[in-house]
Amino acid sequence: MSNYYVTLEAAWLVRDVKTADDAIGVAISEAGKRLNPKLDFVEVNVGTTPCPACEESFGSVFLAANTAIVGLVLEMKVFDAESDEHAARIAKSVIGRALRDVPLNVIDVKPFEQ
Repeated sequence: MSNYYVTLEAAWLVRDVKTADDAIGVAISEAGKRLNPKLDFVEVNVGTTPCPACEESFGSVFLAANTAIVGLVLEMKVFDAESDEHAARIAKSVIGRALRDVPLNVIDVKPFEQ
């Protein structure tokens, strides 16, 4: 059994916002409220997207008609998993229960030593 650091991506919908910074703040706050206090070990950050023209990274936020979709990155440690696939399934299950109706995608799974 190994330990893994699992990174998931979530698409978070935010309504009635005027700026991308407001959307980011609301998305992180709402995700944090749904994860805490039971899942306070899950780290929540804003994802990045590379610009197709210049390839510079910027925050994953798309804003139109006062509605935004924010790409969040959720990271957690999974202990005693049988494989990296098993660790990914555990992370998606644990986080998915707290964030119902939020699309999740596994970005990365890395083993670590305690």
